[in-house]
Amino acid sequence: MPYATAEDGVSLFYEEVGAGKPVIFLHEFAGDYRSWEVQLRHFGRRYRCIAFNARGYPPSDVPETLASYSQERAAEDIRVVVDHLGIDHAHIVGLSMGGFAALHFGFRYPQRALSLCVAGCGYGAEPEQRDRFRAETRAIADALLSTNMPAFAEQYAYGPTRVQFENKDPRGFAEFRRMLGEHSAVGSANTILGVQRERPSIYDLADKMRSLSVPTLIISGDEDWPCLMPGILMKQKIPSAALALVPNCGHIVNLEAPDEFNRILGDFLAQVESGRWPMRDPRSVRASITGIRT
Repeated sequence: MPYATAEDGVSLFYEEVGAGKPVIFLHEFAGDYRSWEVQLRHFGRRYRCIAFNARGYPPSDVPETLASYSQERAAEDIRVVVDHLGIDHAHIVGLSMGGFAALHFGFRYPQRALSLCVAGCGYGAEPEQRDRFRAETRAIADALLSTNMPAFAEQYAYGPTRVQFENKDPRGFAEFRRMLGEHSAVGSANTILGVQRERPSIYDLADKMRSLSVPTLIISGDEDWPCLMPGILMKQKIPSAALALVPNCGHIVNLEAPDEFNRILGDFLAQVESGRWPMRDPRSVRASITGIRT
C-alpha cells in the first residue's frame, strides 16, 4: 500500500490513477478515499488523480491523542501528500471537511494550488449556529465512543442533508452507509472534536478570503442547508470564486449527482487549464443596484 508520512510520523494512505495535471481529492467526515471512486474513474482519463485518507481513517494511521488532529494539520497533510508525490502544483478538490481543508491549503500555500474546488462547505460556520454545532459535535463523539461503527452509521447516514441521496440512489446510499460503518470510532471521534469542532468559522476568515486569488469553485446542493449561506459568503469574499448550486441535491453532491458534479468540475478545470478563469470585475460589486447615479 502507498503511504506518505507526516512530520509527526502519521502515515497517510493514498491511491492514484491516470496521468496529466494532478488533481487531489479530499473526503468528507463520513467518507474516505473510496467516496471519490466515480471521480477517479472519470477524471483519471485526463488527469493524474490522487485521493487519500485523512489521519484517523484506516488504512491511514489513527492517532489516539486528540492533539494530533486539527484544521491546521489537515491542511498540512495535503502538503505532505503532494510533496511525497513530487508534485509542485495541483488542483485541490474537497467535500465538506475536505472542502475546509482545501480552502485552508489555499490560504497557506496559494502558490502550490492550480485551483480550489470547495464543495459542501460550511457546516457550523454561521455565527448563530456555532454553539449548536459545537454541542452536536460533542454528542457525535460520545455516540461514536459508546457504540459500534455500524450502529453509528445507521443513525448518522440519515441526516437531513443525506436522505436525498437515498431517495435518488438506494444502492449507492447503502454502499456509503456500509463504508461509513467500516471507519475507526476513535479516529472519527478525534476528527469531529479536533478538526471540525475547533476549526475557525468561515465568517472569521473574510480577510484571508479577500486576498485569495487562486481560481476557486464553490459547489453545493441546494438542499444542503448549512452550506448555502456560507457558500454565498465565500462567493462574495473570494474575488476569484464562482458558485454553483446543484438542484434538488443534498450534501454528498459528488455521489448523489455525479454526472452534474463531474460536468461542473470538468468545465472549471478546463477553464483554469486554458487560462480563461476570470477574477471578478470590480464594476460588478459597486454599491449601486443598477449603476445609475441617483
